[in-house]
Amino acid sequence: MRLALTLALATTICAFATPSHAQGGVEAGKRYFMDSGCYGCHIVGKIGTPIGPDLSHVGAKYSRTYLEQWVKDPSAQRPSAHMPKLELSEQQAKALADFLSSLR
Repeated sequence: MRLALTLALATTICAFATPSHAQGGVEAGKRYFMDSGCYGCHIVGKIGTPIGPDLSHVGAKYSRTYLEQWVKDPSAQRPSAHMPKLELSEQQAKALADFLSSLR
């Protein structure tokens, strides 16, 4: 009985744990968001300027894949987008998408 309870607890913890590589991507994306001045147009939490959309809960609205495609080329996702196309490496786009998708 004790073994079954321990296994059930371990399975539950593993199901809800974020892999360390994903956490690394979230942190790298957050640093890139801050270092690149994205907060100059967007709000996340209590930081930023409300020129563009508030991104505080963007991860609950859009998939990670969509967010990665968006940061790579916003006008390809929505031709009327006011956000400029950013010069991002593949790694930067993935990290930004990881960060944005974590905002729930």
